[in-house]
Amino acid sequence: MNEIKQLIDKLNSTTQEHQILTASATRQLEIMKTEMKALEKFDTMQVIKGRQTIEVLRTDLDSCKKEVKALTQLPQLPQGTCPRSRLVSVTGPVFYTEGEYPGLYSYGAWGCDPKPEKGKENWYWLVMMTSNNRYSNYIRFYSSLNSLIRGVSAPGNVYIHTSNPTTNTIQGPNNVLYGGALYYNCYNRDAVCHFNLTTKHVTTLELHQGTRYNSKANFCHLEECYPYTDLDLATDESGVWVVFTTSLDFGNMILSKVEGGEPPALGKTWQTSVYKQAVTNTFMACGVLYATRYVNQELEEIFYSFNTVTGKE
Repeated sequence: MNEIKQLIDKLNSTTQEHQILTASATRQLEIMKTEMKALEKFDTMQVIKGRQTIEVLRTDLDSCKKEVKALTQLPQLPQGTCPRSRLVSVTGPVFYTEGEYPGLYSYGAWGCDPKPEKGKENWYWLVMMTSNNRYSNYIRFYSSLNSLIRGVSAPGNVYIHTSNPTTNTIQGPNNVLYGGALYYNCYNRDAVCHFNLTTKHVTTLELHQGTRYNSKANFCHLEECYPYTDLDLATDESGVWVVFTTSLDFGNMILSKVEGGEPPALGKTWQTSVYKQAVTNTFMACGVLYATRYVNQELEEIFYSFNTVTGKE
Protein backbone atom coordinates (compact mmCIF):
# COMPACT_ATOMS: atom_id res chain seq x y z
CA MET A 1 0.00 0.00 0.00
CA ASN A 2 2.75 2.38 0.85
CA GLU A 3 4.34 1.87 -2.52
CA ILE A 4 1.02 2.52 -4.23
CA LYS A 5 0.52 5.68 -2.16
CA GLN A 6 4.02 6.93 -3.01
CA LEU A 7 3.38 6.26 -6.68
CA ILE A 8 0.10 8.22 -6.56
CA ASP A 9 1.79 11.16 -4.79
CA LYS A 10 4.59 11.18 -7.36
CA LEU A 11 2.04 11.10 -10.18
CA ASN A 12 0.10 13.99 -8.65
CA SER A 13 3.31 15.99 -8.24
CA THR A 14 4.31 15.34 -11.85
CA THR A 15 0.84 16.34 -13.06
CA GLN A 16 1.03 19.65 -11.17
CA GLU A 17 4.43 20.40 -12.69
CA HIS A 18 3.08 19.62 -16.13
CA GLN A 19 0.10 21.87 -15.49
CA ILE A 20 2.43 24.69 -14.48
CA LEU A 21 4.56 24.12 -17.58
CA THR A 22 1.46 23.92 -19.73
CA ALA A 23 0.11 27.18 -18.32
CA SER A 24 3.49 28.87 -18.83
CA ALA A 25 3.77 27.55 -22.36
CA THR A 26 0.23 28.70 -23.08
CA ARG A 27 1.04 32.23 -21.88
CA GLN A 28 4.19 32.32 -24.02
CA LEU A 29 2.27 31.09 -27.02
CA GLU A 30 -0.33 33.80 -26.52
CA ILE A 31 2.44 36.42 -26.35
CA MET A 32 4.03 34.99 -29.49
CA LYS A 33 0.65 35.01 -31.22
CA THR A 34 0.13 38.67 -30.34
CA GLU A 35 3.63 39.57 -31.54
CA MET A 36 3.14 37.62 -34.77
CA LYS A 37 -0.09 39.49 -35.45
CA ALA A 38 1.70 42.79 -34.80
CA LEU A 39 4.55 41.80 -37.14
CA GLU A 40 2.07 40.74 -39.78
CA LYS A 41 0.29 44.09 -39.50
CA PHE A 42 3.64 45.95 -39.60
CA ASP A 43 4.73 44.06 -42.71
CA THR A 44 1.42 44.79 -44.37
CA MET A 45 1.73 48.51 -43.59
CA GLN A 46 5.31 48.60 -44.88
CA VAL A 47 4.23 46.96 -48.12
CA ILE A 48 1.41 49.47 -48.48
CA LYS A 49 3.75 52.37 -47.71
CA GLY A 50 6.30 51.02 -50.16
CA ARG A 51 3.68 50.83 -52.88
CA GLN A 52 2.55 54.38 -52.09
CA THR A 53 6.16 55.63 -52.27
CA ILE A 54 6.64 53.92 -55.62
CA GLU A 55 3.48 55.58 -56.94
CA VAL A 56 4.69 59.01 -55.77
CA LEU A 57 8.10 58.47 -57.39
CA ARG A 58 6.45 57.29 -60.60
CA THR A 59 4.27 60.42 -60.65
CA ASP A 60 7.29 62.67 -60.01
CA LEU A 61 9.23 60.94 -62.78
CA ASP A 62 6.39 61.46 -65.25
CA SER A 63 6.20 65.13 -64.22
CA CYS A 64 9.96 65.58 -64.68
CA LYS A 65 9.80 63.99 -68.12
CA LYS A 66 7.05 66.42 -69.12
CA GLU A 67 9.03 69.41 -67.81
CA VAL A 68 12.20 68.33 -69.63
CA LYS A 69 10.24 67.90 -72.83
CA ALA A 70 8.68 71.35 -72.41
CA LEU A 71 12.07 72.97 -71.73
CA THR A 72 13.65 71.40 -74.80
CA GLN A 73 10.87 72.88 -76.89
CA LEU A 74 11.39 76.45 -75.56
CA PRO A 75 13.31 78.85 -77.83
CA GLN A 76 16.85 79.46 -76.58
CA LEU A 77 17.36 83.07 -75.51
CA PRO A 78 20.34 84.73 -77.19
CA GLN A 79 23.41 85.45 -75.07
CA GLY A 80 23.64 89.08 -76.08
CA THR A 81 23.29 90.45 -79.59
CA CYS A 82 25.95 88.37 -81.37
CA PRO A 83 25.26 85.01 -83.05
CA ARG A 84 28.36 83.49 -81.46
CA SER A 85 26.91 83.81 -77.95
CA ARG A 86 28.63 85.37 -74.95
CA LEU A 87 32.28 86.15 -74.29
CA VAL A 88 34.10 83.04 -73.06
CA SER A 89 37.71 84.18 -72.59
CA VAL A 90 40.09 87.13 -72.73
CA THR A 91 43.73 86.80 -73.74
CA GLY A 92 46.65 88.73 -72.27
CA PRO A 93 47.99 91.98 -73.74
CA VAL A 94 49.15 91.80 -77.35
CA PHE A 95 51.97 94.28 -76.74
CA TYR A 96 53.49 96.63 -74.16
CA THR A 97 54.62 100.16 -74.97
CA GLU A 98 55.50 103.32 -73.05
CA GLY A 99 53.84 105.36 -75.75
CA GLU A 100 54.86 108.64 -77.27
CA TYR A 101 55.32 110.42 -73.94
CA PRO A 102 56.79 107.86 -71.50
CA GLY A 103 56.28 108.78 -67.86
CA LEU A 104 54.51 112.10 -68.52
CA TYR A 105 50.83 111.18 -68.39
CA SER A 106 49.39 108.56 -66.05
CA TYR A 107 45.81 108.54 -67.33
CA GLY A 108 44.14 108.45 -70.70
CA ALA A 109 42.47 106.27 -73.30
CA TRP A 110 43.29 104.84 -76.71
CA GLY A 111 41.74 102.58 -79.31
CA CYS A 112 40.29 102.41 -82.79
CA ASP A 113 36.88 103.40 -84.13
CA PRO A 114 34.53 100.35 -84.35
CA LYS A 115 32.62 102.21 -87.06
CA PRO A 116 35.33 104.18 -88.86
CA GLU A 117 34.85 106.74 -91.56
CA LYS A 118 35.94 105.78 -95.06
CA GLY A 119 39.70 105.91 -95.42
CA LYS A 120 40.28 105.79 -91.66
CA GLU A 121 39.82 102.06 -91.10
CA ASN A 122 43.40 101.62 -89.83
CA TRP A 123 43.57 104.75 -87.69
CA TYR A 124 44.13 104.67 -83.93
CA TRP A 125 43.45 107.45 -81.48
CA LEU A 126 44.84 108.58 -78.13
CA VAL A 127 43.48 110.93 -75.47
CA MET A 128 45.88 111.86 -72.65
CA MET A 129 44.91 113.64 -69.44
CA THR A 130 47.38 116.49 -69.96
CA SER A 131 46.16 118.75 -67.15
CA ASN A 132 46.36 117.50 -63.53
CA ASN A 133 45.75 113.92 -64.72
CA ARG A 134 42.11 114.96 -65.06
CA TYR A 135 41.50 117.01 -68.20
CA SER A 136 42.26 117.13 -71.91
CA ASN A 137 41.25 119.28 -74.86
CA TYR A 138 42.33 117.27 -77.91
CA ILE A 139 42.45 113.84 -79.51
CA ARG A 140 45.65 112.55 -81.14
CA PHE A 141 45.56 110.28 -84.21
CA TYR A 142 47.91 107.64 -85.60
CA SER A 143 47.72 106.15 -89.08
CA SER A 144 48.18 102.57 -87.81
CA LEU A 145 48.73 100.47 -84.71
CA ASN A 146 52.43 100.32 -85.51
CA SER A 147 52.56 104.13 -85.59
CA LEU A 148 50.87 104.26 -82.18
CA ILE A 149 53.40 101.81 -80.75
CA ARG A 150 56.34 103.74 -82.22
CA GLY A 151 54.86 107.09 -81.16
CA VAL A 152 54.70 108.56 -84.66
CA SER A 153 51.57 110.69 -84.81
CA ALA A 154 50.08 111.39 -88.20
CA PRO A 155 47.80 113.09 -89.04
CA GLY A 156 48.28 114.60 -85.55
CA ASN A 157 45.99 116.40 -83.11
CA VAL A 158 42.39 117.52 -83.44
CA TYR A 159 41.51 120.15 -80.83
CA ILE A 160 38.16 120.53 -79.13
CA HIS A 161 39.19 123.90 -77.68
CA THR A 162 42.42 125.83 -77.24
CA SER A 163 41.93 126.09 -73.46
CA ASN A 164 42.21 123.19 -71.03
CA PRO A 165 39.98 122.79 -69.15
CA THR A 166 36.98 124.77 -70.28
CA THR A 167 33.34 124.24 -71.20
CA ASN A 168 32.77 120.98 -73.11
CA THR A 169 36.39 119.80 -73.00
CA ILE A 170 37.31 116.32 -71.73
CA GLN A 171 37.09 115.34 -68.06
CA GLY A 172 38.35 111.92 -67.05
CA PRO A 173 40.00 109.12 -69.04
CA ASN A 174 36.97 107.00 -69.98
CA ASN A 175 36.48 108.10 -73.58
CA VAL A 176 35.56 106.28 -76.81
CA LEU A 177 35.53 107.03 -80.52
CA TYR A 178 32.59 105.78 -82.57
CA GLY A 179 31.35 106.75 -86.02
CA GLY A 180 33.78 109.64 -86.37
CA ALA A 181 32.80 111.23 -83.04
CA LEU A 182 34.47 111.28 -79.63
CA TYR A 183 32.22 110.58 -76.61
CA TYR A 184 33.40 111.70 -73.17
CA ASN A 185 32.42 113.20 -69.82
CA CYS A 186 31.95 116.95 -70.31
CA TYR A 187 34.10 119.16 -68.11
CA ASN A 188 32.47 119.87 -64.74
CA ARG A 189 29.09 118.42 -65.80
CA ASP A 190 27.02 115.28 -65.29
CA ALA A 191 26.68 114.92 -69.05
CA VAL A 192 28.16 113.14 -72.08
CA CYS A 193 29.79 115.28 -74.76
CA HIS A 194 29.74 114.30 -78.44
CA PHE A 195 32.56 115.86 -80.50
CA ASN A 196 32.10 115.52 -84.27
CA LEU A 197 35.57 115.23 -85.80
CA THR A 198 34.38 116.47 -89.19
CA THR A 199 32.40 119.54 -88.15
CA LYS A 200 34.40 120.14 -84.92
CA HIS A 201 31.03 120.72 -83.24
CA VAL A 202 30.20 119.61 -79.67
CA THR A 203 26.72 118.52 -78.57
CA THR A 204 25.77 117.26 -75.13
CA LEU A 205 23.60 114.55 -73.60
CA GLU A 206 22.15 115.10 -70.14
CA LEU A 207 22.06 112.04 -67.88
CA HIS A 208 19.59 111.07 -65.17
CA GLN A 209 18.80 113.34 -62.26
CA GLY A 210 21.26 112.88 -59.41
CA THR A 211 24.06 111.49 -61.60
CA ARG A 212 27.30 111.47 -59.63
CA TYR A 213 30.23 113.32 -61.21
CA ASN A 214 33.40 115.30 -60.39
CA SER A 215 35.14 112.23 -58.94
CA LYS A 216 32.34 111.29 -56.51
CA ALA A 217 31.58 107.85 -57.97
CA ASN A 218 34.88 106.54 -59.30
CA PHE A 219 36.05 103.07 -60.17
CA CYS A 220 38.01 101.77 -57.17
CA HIS A 221 39.71 98.88 -55.45
CA LEU A 222 40.60 98.46 -51.78
CA GLU A 223 43.69 100.66 -51.86
CA GLU A 224 42.91 103.28 -54.49
CA CYS A 225 40.23 105.01 -56.54
CA TYR A 226 40.83 106.17 -60.10
CA PRO A 227 40.06 109.93 -60.26
CA TYR A 228 37.31 111.28 -62.50
CA THR A 229 36.04 107.90 -63.66
CA ASP A 230 32.43 108.65 -62.66
CA LEU A 231 31.25 108.13 -66.24
CA ASP A 232 32.54 105.23 -68.32
CA LEU A 233 31.90 105.28 -72.06
CA ALA A 234 32.08 101.97 -73.92
CA THR A 235 31.41 100.65 -77.43
CA ASP A 236 30.45 97.38 -79.03
CA GLU A 237 29.24 96.43 -82.51
CA SER A 238 25.88 98.13 -81.86
CA GLY A 239 27.07 101.56 -80.73
CA VAL A 240 27.91 103.58 -77.63
CA TRP A 241 27.02 102.87 -73.99
CA VAL A 242 27.52 104.83 -70.78
CA VAL A 243 28.00 103.42 -67.27
CA PHE A 244 27.37 105.71 -64.30
CA THR A 245 25.49 105.91 -61.02
CA THR A 246 23.11 108.27 -59.26
CA SER A 247 22.38 109.24 -55.68
CA LEU A 248 18.94 107.63 -56.12
CA ASP A 249 20.48 104.24 -56.92
CA PHE A 250 22.67 104.10 -53.79
CA GLY A 251 25.85 103.98 -55.85
CA ASN A 252 24.94 100.90 -57.90
CA MET A 253 25.96 100.88 -61.56
CA ILE A 254 23.51 102.04 -64.21
CA LEU A 255 23.89 101.19 -67.89
CA SER A 256 22.34 103.29 -70.65
CA LYS A 257 22.43 103.04 -74.42
CA VAL A 258 23.53 106.22 -76.18
CA GLU A 259 21.62 106.66 -79.41
CA GLY A 260 23.57 108.38 -82.19
CA GLY A 261 22.73 111.75 -83.64
CA GLU A 262 23.45 115.41 -83.01
CA PRO A 263 22.65 115.81 -80.26
CA PRO A 264 22.79 112.16 -79.14
CA ALA A 265 19.88 110.78 -77.13
CA LEU A 266 19.69 108.60 -74.05
CA GLY A 267 18.16 105.24 -74.92
CA LYS A 268 17.07 102.35 -72.73
CA THR A 269 18.48 102.17 -69.21
CA TRP A 270 19.17 99.19 -66.94
CA GLN A 271 19.84 99.11 -63.19
CA THR A 272 22.34 96.62 -61.77
CA SER A 273 22.99 95.26 -58.28
CA VAL A 274 26.73 95.98 -58.36
CA TYR A 275 28.19 98.85 -56.35
CA LYS A 276 30.18 100.98 -58.79
CA GLN A 277 33.07 101.69 -56.44
CA ALA A 278 33.65 97.93 -56.08
CA VAL A 279 34.49 97.84 -59.80
CA THR A 280 37.76 98.81 -61.51
CA ASN A 281 36.53 98.91 -65.11
CA THR A 282 33.68 97.96 -67.44
CA PHE A 283 33.38 97.10 -71.12
CA MET A 284 30.70 95.99 -73.57
CA ALA A 285 30.65 93.06 -76.00
CA CYS A 286 27.60 91.92 -77.96
CA GLY A 287 25.16 93.83 -75.77
CA VAL A 288 26.59 92.35 -72.58
CA LEU A 289 28.14 94.53 -69.87
CA TYR A 290 31.23 93.08 -68.18
CA ALA A 291 32.81 94.41 -64.98
CA THR A 292 36.30 93.77 -63.63
CA ARG A 293 37.84 93.91 -60.18
CA TYR A 294 41.40 94.21 -58.91
CA VAL A 295 43.47 91.09 -58.18
CA ASN A 296 46.99 92.54 -58.22
CA GLN A 297 48.99 95.15 -60.15
CA GLU A 298 49.21 92.91 -63.20
CA LEU A 299 45.89 91.08 -63.07
CA GLU A 300 42.19 91.84 -62.92
CA GLU A 301 39.30 89.43 -63.22
CA ILE A 302 35.91 89.66 -64.90
CA PHE A 303 33.52 88.94 -62.05
CA TYR A 304 30.18 90.24 -63.31
CA SER A 305 28.10 90.45 -66.47
CA PHE A 306 24.71 91.90 -67.37
CA ASN A 307 22.87 90.79 -70.50
CA THR A 308 20.81 93.62 -71.98
CA VAL A 309 18.86 91.18 -74.17
CA THR A 310 17.61 88.96 -71.34
CA GLY A 311 17.88 91.57 -68.58
CA LYS A 312 19.70 89.03 -66.41
CA GLU A 313 22.85 89.44 -64.35
